[in-house]
Amino acid sequence: MAETEAHAIEARDVRFDFDSVPLHYIPGEVLATHIVNVMHLVLPEGERAMAQALSEALPSIHDPRLREEVQGFVGQETTHADSHEAARRHLQSLGLDVESFVGRIGWLVDRLLGDHGLDGRAKEEWLRERLGLFAGMEHYTAVIGEWLLNADVLAEKNMHPAMLDLVRWHGAEEVEHRSVVYDAYMYLDGGYARKARTAVLASATLLPLFIISTAYLYRKDPSPDKGRFWGSQFVGATLRGVVPSWTVFFSELPRYLRPGFHPSQLGPMDKALRYLAHSPAARAHS
Repeated sequence: MAETEAHAIEARDVRFDFDSVPLHYIPGEVLATHIVNVMHLVLPEGERAMAQALSEALPSIHDPRLREEVQGFVGQETTHADSHEAARRHLQSLGLDVESFVGRIGWLVDRLLGDHGLDGRAKEEWLRERLGLFAGMEHYTAVIGEWLLNADVLAEKNMHPAMLDLVRWHGAEEVEHRSVVYDAYMYLDGGYARKARTAVLASATLLPLFIISTAYLYRKDPSPDKGRFWGSQFVGATLRGVVPSWTVFFSELPRYLRPGFHPSQLGPMDKALRYLAHSPAARAHS
């Protein structure tokens, strides 16, 4: 665990007002909007499973500071899921019908990453495997969270303020708690072979999941002016810097697998903590 990131991690009371959010809340960027929408579709289910795994791990974690961080992490992920669910319901009311797809994602996450009702040694081994997978996934969410905090292009594109605040607040908390799952994995297992294997699996899972989910959302978009081919919009959005490059799922893998790596070696946390202190959603609730 890195002493440089020793600060309390806790769930924050936030309130987002989505009432005035249009279907395409990044003007002129239909595909980029739906890439952000994947956060309302995929992430809540994954975060629920991640929080469940950490809750299962908690009785075996005896380090007081790590226990506190894990409890704070679980609280934050619960708030993330609730906030994104509210955004998804709003988009559903605008005609983006994704209910059945969300249900299938939830079923798939439970089948692949649930506890499977195991006990004894098998339960312990499967928990360690899941923590390794989630630690690998959290590396990417921290990197993307940092990108969201620094992506001035989203404000320049006049992204709706409520959605911009939602993704930046979420991104900032991903940066804030970037070390927790990794530290829990290292505490309960720490094996490099499992870390490497699960990191490759995490990378190989997240990229196609984002692509499939984005394509589905685009197809379900009811707007007649959404454009004809989502692939060309994706390339254009990437070149304009409106979305993170898909290559991050490959370029970040060597850094994560480097011996001696720790998530605290990612970019500085100061900007994330400043945003969390001044987020409009947090101020609205205070």
